[in-house]
Amino acid sequence: MNPDERNEKIEEYGRGFDLVTAALAEVPREAWEFKPTPQEWSVHEVILHMADSETMGAIRLRKLIAEPGSTLMTYEEAKWADLLDYQNQDVEDALQILKLARQTTYRLLKTLPDRVFMHSVTHPKYDMPFTVEKWLDTYSRHIPAHIEQLKKTYQTWKEQNK
Repeated sequence: MNPDERNEKIEEYGRGFDLVTAALAEVPREAWEFKPTPQEWSVHEVILHMADSETMGAIRLRKLIAEPGSTLMTYEEAKWADLLDYQNQDVEDALQILKLARQTTYRLLKTLPDRVFMHSVTHPKYDMPFTVEKWLDTYSRHIPAHIEQLKKTYQTWKEQNK
């Protein structure tokens, strides 16, 4: 990734919370608890997942920066959602966590020297070294992917509540 591509990814990452806010403004609160199927997440649960994922991502980036060569911790998203009882956690708190994790990490990314983007760690789910650039690519796409999930959930809710 060249510096211009990297800067665009950083800016894409930085827009993440605004994208969430705009997407959620389109979904009425009464639809936030709806689950398309028992195995799928509600909008509420997706928000909690994004908050936990952003927190994990923020820690992972800091580990990449400060401890290259180390190993990242993985987590089982479905278990977290179930065992941490996402459906009954406070969604407003989760949105604040999401906002602050994204904001502080974006600001950190903007200060990194070029050489740090080549730092790597072992990620137990990847065969290749997991670099800061790979982290940036992964997390810049994470929120947009979940926004699509939210839109599909809302569309299903609308169809079932005609």
